[in-house]
Amino acid sequence: MHCDMYCTSNNPAFSAVTDTPLRHRRNQALKRMTDIVIAGVSLCLLSPLLGLIALAIVMEQYLRGQDRSVFYTQTRVSQHGSVFLMYKFRTMVASAERLSGPVWASEGDERTTTVGKWLRRSSLDELPQLWNVLKGEMSFVGPRPERPFFVEQFSHEIPRYPERHAVKAGLTGWAQIHGLRGNTSLTHRVEHDLYYIHHWSLALDLQIILRSFAVLFKDCASRRAY
Repeated sequence: MHCDMYCTSNNPAFSAVTDTPLRHRRNQALKRMTDIVIAGVSLCLLSPLLGLIALAIVMEQYLRGQDRSVFYTQTRVSQHGSVFLMYKFRTMVASAERLSGPVWASEGDERTTTVGKWLRRSSLDELPQLWNVLKGEMSFVGPRPERPFFVEQFSHEIPRYPERHAVKAGLTGWAQIHGLRGNTSLTHRVEHDLYYIHHWSLALDLQIILRSFAVLFKDCASRRAY
């Protein structure tokens, strides 16, 4: 799907949230400036790690005799129903959804490569999204983006789900630092996403970023991420 707006973006619920501090241009500019600084500095500091991860992926793919692509792109939905290609390190075999269609990853998923299991457990597979943040397609903090297939499904099943698209999708968010990731309640995730949207502040963003590191270490140790 290669288009600028998602097929249901004419749904007023995508823009229904008006009582958010991010409706003000000054706050939008402040958040964008923060995103650029954090993403830019992070990419520079993490470049050696990114290179090592890429090398590990290529080596494993070579040994498997498979496509040696390092990155995986997937269409996701962001602010006001806009769609973009989200970058991730490849963690699954190239034909992962050829037969199954769009499905969520599950614990012990046989489609995941050896390197991929480690990357997903540590959430390092998400690091290429710093480039999405730098490009302005995502924010460092915001509701996690989902695929159009699931957005369509959840918009009909979960109350107020489309309202979470009132702001840009994020690399981490209020829901994630409260343990709402993986196989957890989508209803509770939406509640947390809407809380964030209504109570946004730069201080809240910085709090979420700092707490995200602690959550990542905890999830990695407990093997919650897969």
